[in-house]
Amino acid sequence: MSESWIVGINPVEGALSNDAERVREVLVENGQRNARVLELAERAKKLKIPVQHRPREELDRHAGEARHQGVVARYEAAPAAHENDLAGLLERDGSDTLVLVLDGVTDPHNLGACLRSAAAAKVTAVIVPKDRAVGLTPVVRRASAGGADRVPLIAVTNLARTLRELKDAGVWITGLAGDTDTSVYGVDFRGPVAIVLGSEGEGIRRLTRELCDFVAKIPMPGTMESLNVSVATGVVLFEALRQRGAKKP
Repeated sequence: MSESWIVGINPVEGALSNDAERVREVLVENGQRNARVLELAERAKKLKIPVQHRPREELDRHAGEARHQGVVARYEAAPAAHENDLAGLLERDGSDTLVLVLDGVTDPHNLGACLRSAAAAKVTAVIVPKDRAVGLTPVVRRASAGGADRVPLIAVTNLARTLRELKDAGVWITGLAGDTDTSVYGVDFRGPVAIVLGSEGEGIRRLTRELCDFVAKIPMPGTMESLNVSVATGVVLFEALRQRGAKKP
């Protein structure tokens, strides 16, 4: 188990509602009068979770760059997924496997938003490279709105090797890029699939792209050339879900 801090009203509320057994204590800023914060404190007390009133500086320190809104919670997260766990996750989900691969997303707000969409889409696992991605910081957790603890995030040493392992396991891989004529709406996302998105500025790397079975784009008739990676993630994940739902009776 590893401890971290959940920061802000909505994330703390989500933890108390869904994972209260993992919340070790709640810290409330001294002099706090926000009705929602006070309500969270009362709920924590009813759940037998210690509530401490502390100076703003202490909450700032636990929150890092995240905006805490006067409340943070010390949280005992489930053990982090390891790359050796991937084979078992693929076996568990079988033909329903849906993997999200993020090739170098370093912005914590984007990673958090991607994890939120992945959790909503019931993704099997989110895979990131160890050396080109942000970790599970308080900002990431806050942006994920609980998604960070609901979908396995696997940091791998060698992304290319992991993609080859996915292919060997029968997973079809589609990468997103703007310089292709193939639309995501023309790709078959049924069955075991992995969807690869690149970093905010550079997109997917050359070797990553070469290992994809398909490369597709999200058609954009407007004047913008690209979407934020977290927005693109939501679009393509729920297109995959739309297709996969169509095969169900």
